[in-house]
Amino acid sequence: MKVEALSTHFAVRKLLEEDIGAIYSLSKGNPLFYRYCPPFVTEKSIRADMRALPPHTAGENKYYIGFFNGEILIAVMDLILGYPDGKTAFIGLFMMEKAYQGRGTGTQIITECAESLYRQGFRRLCLGFAKGNPQSEAFWRKNGFLPTGVETDGGGYTIVVMEKSLP
Repeated sequence: MKVEALSTHFAVRKLLEEDIGAIYSLSKGNPLFYRYCPPFVTEKSIRADMRALPPHTAGENKYYIGFFNGEILIAVMDLILGYPDGKTAFIGLFMMEKAYQGRGTGTQIITECAESLYRQGFRRLCLGFAKGNPQSEAFWRKNGFLPTGVETDGGGYTIVVMEKSLP
């Protein structure tokens, strides 16, 4: 997949080890996320997230990507293609730079990603959010995601699985 195709408004690329400082800065600006999805972020946890895969998933299907406005990292997304099935893409993490929240930028990114994934043959987009997090739930519902009825143990919190049909 060409990650550059996920947005026409922002530069998109795979995030690398040298980006961990920028990812950490963006992440620590979102304490509400970690209140519901502990523990609080560290550079070590980011490094682990960059490699983490769901069961029965190949490493080449994982895209830990950043969205940039010029040189500024404004969003991080962990995108798994073909999970849990071949026509589904899964967002393992989506987090915005605090200064860009509430301006429609996150919705723009998700909309463009959904359209791009649809053009690549995907028909469903899934994700999980930490149950009780009002900011996450409101954002995903606003963007057309609905709970599937599946909830899983996140190890200290409950993950609510949501999905959206594409486009």
